[in-house]
Amino acid sequence: MKKLILLIICFAWLQNSNAQNKNLSPFFTVGTSNSEITDLINTVKEGLVGQDFNIIGEYHPEKNKDLYVVCLTRPDLRKLCLESEDRGALASVLKIGMVKKANEVTISMINPDYMFCAYLSNYDSQKEAYTKITDDLKKSLLKIGNDFTPFGGELSANAIKKYHYKMMMPYFKDPVELNQFNTFEEGLATIRKNLKDEKGKTKLIYEQLFEDQKIAVFGIGLLDPEDGEKEFLPIIGEDHIAAMPYEIILQGKEATMLHGKYRFALYWPELTMGTFMKIMSTPGNVEEFMESVTK
Repeated sequence: MKKLILLIICFAWLQNSNAQNKNLSPFFTVGTSNSEITDLINTVKEGLVGQDFNIIGEYHPEKNKDLYVVCLTRPDLRKLCLESEDRGALASVLKIGMVKKANEVTISMINPDYMFCAYLSNYDSQKEAYTKITDDLKKSLLKIGNDFTPFGGELSANAIKKYHYKMMMPYFKDPVELNQFNTFEEGLATIRKNLKDEKGKTKLIYEQLFEDQKIAVFGIGLLDPEDGEKEFLPIIGEDHIAAMPYEIILQGKEATMLHGKYRFALYWPELTMGTFMKIMSTPGNVEEFMESVTK
């Protein structure tokens, strides 16, 4: 009997270990369509509303009419992300991307589980709740397609949790500190004003506010024609468009952002060092754009 119990325990441990090491990709291809992006946007929105998602922002990255991103959230996702105190609110916004090439539009979505695994300390303990969000997002897109083919690279869950691109490169826990304010309210007012003025050729795409917790997340389009999205996205791959826009998070008095050498590598994990070197200045440029928004 003791041997049987031991075997059962070992089997359960192996099953759990395999689940922990499940490979995840940053994106899913939802499907392709010959419809215009404007028509697809309406279909996407209808599906999202049907699954109780809230659309909080949308834009053309690079100001390119052939690229589009829809940003969304949901009350249960907002609540879950707040349980992860270390900038967990960054995971409270999901994205759907559209890329038109020739006469065909490819619709993709960020893989929520990939992002949750990277950003959230409660991902394993709340796995069922997070899986439901992923499943509901897929359901919302069934009128668009049902491929849900993973793409964009592949990492194990354990590797995602402690991800960094190369030795000496930053982790999730190594954010860029943009500014320290006297109060949360001062920081919120400053960032809002600068985004309204489009400082650094930035554009506010969404604001996700958790007022009681003194947390705000801003999704920001980087529209500088020389050093912004128009410069780096064609190099690293516009198919990964559902990783945009880039974010600032204000928690209490401090405004931070994920380091470009972490965030770009996380959502473009197949980048070769040669390609990464072609955007060597991009992390610093993004930091400058974001600093201009917080000063």
